[in-house]
Amino acid sequence: MKKKLLSVALCFGPLVLVSWGYKGHRAIATIAQKHLTSNTAYVVSGYLNGEPMAEVATWADENRNHKTAGWHYLNLPIDLSRDAFKARVLQSDNNVYSAILKTEASLRDNKLSAEEKNEALKYLIHLVGDAHQPMHVSRKEDKGGNTIQVRFDNKGTNLHSLWDSKLIDNEGLSEADIVKNYDVATPNQIRQWQSDSPIEWLWESYQISSELYRSSKSGQDINNTYYEKYIQVIHKRIDQAGVRLAGELNKLLTSKTVPKGGENVDLKKTLENNATKGIIVGNVALKDVSNFVGKTVSVSGKVYDLKDIGSMVLVNLGAAYPNQLLTVVLKGKAKELRLTLTDKTITVTGEVIEYKGSPEIIISEQSQINL
Repeated sequence: MKKKLLSVALCFGPLVLVSWGYKGHRAIATIAQKHLTSNTAYVVSGYLNGEPMAEVATWADENRNHKTAGWHYLNLPIDLSRDAFKARVLQSDNNVYSAILKTEASLRDNKLSAEEKNEALKYLIHLVGDAHQPMHVSRKEDKGGNTIQVRFDNKGTNLHSLWDSKLIDNEGLSEADIVKNYDVATPNQIRQWQSDSPIEWLWESYQISSELYRSSKSGQDINNTYYEKYIQVIHKRIDQAGVRLAGELNKLLTSKTVPKGGENVDLKKTLENNATKGIIVGNVALKDVSNFVGKTVSVSGKVYDLKDIGSMVLVNLGAAYPNQLLTVVLKGKAKELRLTLTDKTITVTGEVIEYKGSPEIIISEQSQINL
């Protein structure tokens, strides 16, 4: 792997742009995995031959060539109007916008082989992340901020690298903690973000990069005020990328079947193996949730009854107590949802625990439940 990365770097030199770095891209893929529908998660596993999305999130960077190098970014002068920005994007080609459209078209094409679907999906997982990294929608003359030298944490770096990984690394979080702290979108935010088009994603990144250019200069010392302001922007961009990637995949794949050549993968076993390895899996069936104790999953089910016991609210899915398949325990702010859940089918995301022989998921944030 190191040899491959080195050969790519030597081939493209300073033009290589690695958006979000390793942690960021994997976080985006893991967040997306949590927001997939059951069938989409099944099809995605088939297309990827059982690999988790996070494991292929940086494949597109590791397999760059002259044909696809331009797929990872979009070059524009700063401070264009919205209309001028959109016109420039639509008139250009061989960039992150056109590449997203191309890979999505490939995933719609029922004539493509399992191998072709695999490659298209790996590109899309990566490119949605690229589209949300502000310095990938930036100026050609400074190579997306690569030639703007700055200092951060008493070390020399550049504006592009700062946004790829340096600000994220400064938090000192593990991959699992990044996902936990970043994936906090409310149901309303999820609906809004997933309704936005790819050109809107790029416009958002462009507005941020234009702001960064106006406030940045070579030799700048990146202080804590800058860090505290923009680490929150990074949290949101990575969360948006994951949620939107899931939205695109759900639209593209929720009614698809695994293509010929990919159906030999034991997908149920793959999901269970991933959970055993501590990987956050996508949607699991309510009847199978007890197999995922200690793992973070998304699971859907009908609310049959609930009980408010003061410090918490117990919500039973799949059947009424004592025959429930899962108990969702609402604490903190999540308790405010108790009046809206009766007889509803809900999707819950959280870690499965075992209490007196039965599976439970403890929910403390409203964003962990979708109605």
